[in-house]
This record gives sequence, structure tokens and C-alpha cells, in this order.
Amino acid sequence: MNNPSLDEFRRCWQEELAQAQAVRKRRRPEAAERRPRRPDVGPGRGEQASGYLALAQGLLEGAGRPPAARVTRTERQDAASRSRSPPAREGAGGGEQLVDQLIRDLNEMDDVPFFDIQLPYELAINIFQYLDRQDLGRCAQVSKTWKVIAEDEVLWYRLCQQEGHLPESSISDYSCWKLIFRECRAREHMLRTNWKNRKGAVSELEHIPDAVLCDVHSHDGVVIAGYTSGDVRVWDTRTWDYIAPFLDSEYDEDDEPGMQPYVSFVRINSSLAVAAYEDGVLNIWDLRTGKYPIHRFEHDARIQALALSREGATVATASAFDVVMLHPNEKGCLQIAAEFEVQKLVDYLEIVPDTGRYPVAVATAGDLVYLLKADDSARTLHYVYGQPVTCLDVSANQAAFGVKSLGWVYEGNKILVYSLEAERCLSKLGNALGDFTCVNLRDSPPSLMVSGNMDRRVRIHDLRTDKIALSLSAHQLGVSAVQMDDWKIVSGGEEGLVSVWDYRMNQKLWEVHSRHPVRHIAFSSHSLITANVPYERVVRNSDLDGFATHRRHRGLIHAYEFAVDQLAFQSALPVCRSSCDTMAGHNYDLALAFPYDGI
Repeated sequence: MNNPSLDEFRRCWQEELAQAQAVRKRRRPEAAERRPRRPDVGPGRGEQASGYLALAQGLLEGAGRPPAARVTRTERQDAASRSRSPPAREGAGGGEQLVDQLIRDLNEMDDVPFFDIQLPYELAINIFQYLDRQDLGRCAQVSKTWKVIAEDEVLWYRLCQQEGHLPESSISDYSCWKLIFRECRAREHMLRTNWKNRKGAVSELEHIPDAVLCDVHSHDGVVIAGYTSGDVRVWDTRTWDYIAPFLDSEYDEDDEPGMQPYVSFVRINSSLAVAAYEDGVLNIWDLRTGKYPIHRFEHDARIQALALSREGATVATASAFDVVMLHPNEKGCLQIAAEFEVQKLVDYLEIVPDTGRYPVAVATAGDLVYLLKADDSARTLHYVYGQPVTCLDVSANQAAFGVKSLGWVYEGNKILVYSLEAERCLSKLGNALGDFTCVNLRDSPPSLMVSGNMDRRVRIHDLRTDKIALSLSAHQLGVSAVQMDDWKIVSGGEEGLVSVWDYRMNQKLWEVHSRHPVRHIAFSSHSLITANVPYERVVRNSDLDGFATHRRHRGLIHAYEFAVDQLAFQSALPVCRSSCDTMAGHNYDLALAFPYDGI
């Protein structure tokens, strides 16, 4: 190649480079106002790049090298290393020097994205959507083009949704989803650290004087409790409203204290509160309308089991040998959807979630397990003579229950997992000496399940391999309640101990002890509700005169909050939040001479 060709190449290169820079400067104000479909490829850029490649191809052919459609990174590095060597001889070596000079110029021009000239922006987004947050961060450091693609709002909004951050929000709610994702990750890390270090607020929900706690249930931070006095009380721990309202039971106001029937069971969800009484009465309240019941149902005998759907308004009760399912009609009024007759008294009753129009429930009665569908008759899901069921939990398509092995052929106590669609046994888990007292399938991570046993151990079962993934020695008198998520387990025992475990590290984080057995545990990412319910429900008025004696008999409800930004109201103790018109504090054996006035 002669010198005029080299001069012509350099002149064309400089002219086209100046044109490309001018086009980029003109498009810069427009890019600030709106996002371009292809940020680095403007009008004429593809033609200029193709001109560069055609010219480079001509130089390669003139130098005696085979033409290539793309110059790779390895070739650029080899050419750069050769350019540092002494000059080659004339002739064919002159063409090689021109190619090396071209490659060095291409390395200096970062604004020409040769790797995606023909790649549309939408296609690049579809490719980048399969990357996680770490890969997106690495891609953003490759070039300016990749930085724009890797920081697209669609990608980071999708990452937020995949990891469970702000699931009910839309992409237009925030302007920078990458920043929102970073803040959610930081908050999640802070909550996990507070859980591990037991850093946060703990409060004891105010009890009812002269009454013993009978049953407790909670849903999404809202707690309901029933007492031996017949009172039903609700707290909303999300707002720390300790002046909890009473739900009116519509019993005669002339009845003397202690003459009303005890509360047997209480259940609550996002819209309804349900309470069953010892005399067979069932009251249902709508939390959005007021404290008076919207429905009252009376059984002829005591209610043995009560269930309420987590979402919706389906209620199921078991009394004597009958199971009744209540479901709202087209007008929203509760009515009897189905009635079933069983052979034995029902011990456990659960409603299957997400069943559509017709509600479905699972009931256990001795050694029988029934599948109850509102549009069908009662079907026997499991039956082995002499092997009673000791616990029950259900998910959308499975049911798990503990079975106690008795008789001459002892096979060990197990947990059976059944498919509700196929109505057949999927897994037989465990082989314990003690009875399984609690099992949690609905709240556990996918393919995992946690259970508690009277042999003091908490077990994590792997449903894929039908084996025990982890076994922890937890409580001396047996496990009474348990729940797990993706990294921790919260368990309660018959001795009144609440323990928090990091099961990935096989380590106990902390524990709290109270007098009575733990009957209820429910936690979220930022809160924990525990309830210690006494064995005895007999009220001895002579023993309830003093605060210390009353505390031993009445039971406790604790609310833990691990979000540090919600601790401002926790500076004042509950005893100091009484109003000025409160009578002498018979609950605390002291008179509130200077009550806290909120100032």
C-alpha cells in the first residue's frame, strides 16, 4: 500500500470521527429529556460504523490477511503488544503497521459500540432480564451502553418483585427502582440483624382483670384473645393501640361477672373475628363495621374445633358429630354452605386456602382424616385403626398430620403428607418415639416443613427426599408451637420457653421464658406475637386479689417489634398510659397518683 492511500485513510477517518462526535453532541440534549430507544445508535451511526469496517476490511485484504467481520478483544491486545515492538520491514510489514494503527484508534474510541450495533434496545432488555443484581452491577461497568441497559427501571422493578419487595406496587410508583431495591435490601439486613441480636421493642398486651386467658390468635399483626369472663378483645400491634376494644358478645348485661360462658376458641383474619363459647354459641364480627356481631350461630353441644380461612369469609365449626361450613352468599350474608356428619368427635379442623367458589376443609377425628368439600359429601382421606392423629396443618394442595403408632406392630410416630387433589399419601416423614404435637406446612419455605415433638426436638423435613434435614433439641417438656421461614425457626415449649434459632448455622439466637405453655406463635419479617395460655381455666377470686398471684394464673401475650423506626412510643410503660380518670390500679397494687398524660 502506498502513502497516498494512507493519507486518504487518515483524512476519511478524521472526517467521519468529527461527524460522529457532532451527531452525538446534537443528540445529547434530547437524551436528557427522554430516554432513547437505542442510546448509542443515532441516525447514521450504523452507516458510519459499517464504513469503518469496510475500510478496515480493505486494509486487511491489502495486507494479505483474510477478511474478518469483527475484531475481537484478543486480536486488539495482540496488535497493541506488537505495536510496542520495533518497526517491521517495508512491503507487507507496512500494511501490518496500518492495521495495528487502526486497532489502536478503535481501542481509544469507546463511543463506538461495535458489539451491539445491530442489537435493538428491547432485545437487550430481554437478554438482561435473566441476570441477577450482581451480574447487572458487573455489566454496568462494561461500557456506557451497557450501563444504560443494566440500570433500566424495568429490570430493577422486576428484581424487587422477585425478591418480595413492595409486591403490590407498580413500576410507575417510583422513579428509581435501583435505589428502592437498595433501600429494601438495607432494611432487610437491618431487620435480620435486630432479630439475631434481639434488638427492638417488646410489650405485654394488657390483660383483663379477674379473668384467665383461654385462647389467642393473630393475623398480620392483629391479635384476638378470649377469656374466662366471656370477653373477647382485639389489639392492632401495627399501630401499638394498647387501648384495645372489646367485642360485644350480646349476652345479657344483667348477668353477674363469672356467669357468662368461657371462650373456647378465637380466630381472626383481615376482615372477620370469630369466637366460640363453651355453651355452643358462635359469634362473628366484621372488623370494618363495629364491635357488634354480624352473625350468631348456636350449636346444641360444645364446639370442639373452629377454623377460619386466612383470606375470605369461610368459617367451619365442629360440634358433637357434625361439621358446619359457613360461607357468604352472593349478597355477602353468611349462610350454611355445607353440613357433614362424621363418626367420631373432631379434634382438629383446618380450611384449605385458595379453593375458589366452593370451600374445602380437612378434619381429623381420632384415627380418621376427612376431606370435606362443600359441593360433595365427606370423603375419608386417611384411616388406620388404632393410630390417632396428633396434629394437623394444610396448604393449598397438601395436608400434613402427625400419626401416633400403637398396637403390636410399632412403626414409630410419623408425619404423613397427603395430596388433596389425588387424595393419596405422598410422604411418610420421621420415625420418632414421642408424639408429634405441632406441624407447620403452610408458612414453611417450598419443599420444607417444620414440626415439633414431645421428645423435645424440632425437626425440619425435606419433602423432596423424605428425610430430616435438621433436628434440634429445643424444649425440655416438649414442643407446643413452631414456625419457620427461609433462615430462622421460632419454637415454643410446654415449659413456657420461646426460642429463636438460625437453622442454617444450627445455633440458638435467644430465648424468653414465661410461666405457662406457649400456645400461639406468629411472626413476620419485623414482628413476633407469642401467647402463653394456662392449663387451668378455673378462676379463684381469692387468688386474683394481688397482682403477683394474678400474673401466675392469667396468661400472657407478648408483641415484639424489630423495626427500629417504630420504637418512639415505647418510651412510656403501659402502666403509665392510663388516663386521669382511671380508678385506683387494682391490677398493679398501686394507685396512679400521677398518670402519664401523653405530653
